[in-house]
Amino acid sequence: MRVALPVLFLSVSLAACVSSGKYQKKEAEALALAEGVKAEQTRRAELQQRFEAVQKDLDALNAEATALRERVKGYEDTLTSTRTELTSLKQQSAELQQKSSEYEKMAEALKGQIEAGRVEVSELRGRMTVKLKDKILFSSGSARVGKEGKDALAAVAGVLKGMEGKVIRVEGHTDDVPAGGAWSSNWELSTARSLAVVRFLESQGIDPSRLAAAGYGQHRPVAANDSPEGRSQNRRIEIVLAAAEDAPPLDAAVKPASAPAP
Repeated sequence: MRVALPVLFLSVSLAACVSSGKYQKKEAEALALAEGVKAEQTRRAELQQRFEAVQKDLDALNAEATALRERVKGYEDTLTSTRTELTSLKQQSAELQQKSSEYEKMAEALKGQIEAGRVEVSELRGRMTVKLKDKILFSSGSARVGKEGKDALAAVAGVLKGMEGKVIRVEGHTDDVPAGGAWSSNWELSTARSLAVVRFLESQGIDPSRLAAAGYGQHRPVAANDSPEGRSQNRRIEIVLAAAEDAPPLDAAVKPASAPAP
């Protein structure tokens, strides 16, 4: 029995040493694992920060790209609008050049009549007007075109026949002195005179579908009726030319030649 005790003590001591060594080893492994976990957490936190920074940059780039797309769209809209406006201006310029050419052609063709004081030619907003004083066309109180008037109207008709696509509207105007005689009012006289001019133009070969007659009496004066000169200016026939699509409707106040006195 005395011999066995040292052997048993040695065995316990060896077991204690082995357990302590394993514990320390496990403890070291645990510490290393904890440090690894901590390092991994630190690395993940760094990655998260980098991700958030990249995401922030990406959001900023997306916002900038959106702003750029809006600016580009604005430029495109402006460019489209400018092109449309330019096209419209070119078209208007071409139309004005054509109208100016037509006006010059009319003025040149009627140069003799203009210089003789029988005819006046004007242009306003693309509508040409040929004005003839009533004394050139008619005797006082008459709706029959005289010889001098026929000569002037024949020259006008020669130009009008070459202007296709134009509506020709003959407007009769008087001063405010009552017509008297065979006419119950200035309406009848002015309308009868405009119809007489329309019939003469038709006889000169102008398509009647392009012709219209209107009588305004004394209601559209171009001068005051308080002097002989003013009344003379108001007694007139105006031949108005306009593109078919731009031609105004006949005034509601226009009366036919056969209309009864008001």
